Amino acid sequence: MGDMKMRVLTRFAMVLAVMATGSASFAQSTIVPFGQDGYDTSLPVEIVSDSFTVNQANGTAEFAGNVVVGQGDMRLSAGKIQVEYGSAADGAAGKIGRLIASGGVTLVVGGQAAEAETAIYSIKDGNIVLSGNVLITQGENALAGQKITINLEDGSARVEGRVKTIFKAGATE
Repeated sequence: MGDMKMRVLTRFAMVLAVMATGSASFAQSTIVPFGQDGYDTSLPVEIVSDSFTVNQANGTAEFAGNVVVGQGDMRLSAGKIQVEYGSAADGAAGKIGRLIASGGVTLVVGGQAAEAETAIYSIKDGNIVLSGNVLITQGENALAGQKITINLEDGSARVEGRVKTIFKAGATE
């Protein structure tokens, strides 16, 4: 079974588990830990893809096909990622300003993972906004919502939109 097919089946099983449990909690938003406190967003960004197109007119580049972005211990994969570069006017010429990922996004930081339809990573402020059927897994715990904003610098995530959670209860003796 292909890696993509296994990921889809695993995600489907996790979403079904979140939806089926009677112990799921529902709220408008919640804040949970994600990643590590003090993540260094100034680390080099490496992007690997099947194709690459540059648009000099608007200062963007597009990576398509099996795109993987690496920065420190963070990995972001997607079908397509558009890179927006900074301008000379804001003193960031040639530097990456934002990454806009679409086409089945997976984000892994340490032992935690998040999946979504789209993601926008604003490198300067260290925020990643994941949108569309977002699922976070932290060990055996799962958290789902429609939008999750991850702050890499303080290691927090804010989940919005019909939040559903499953926490594995500790063993009782």
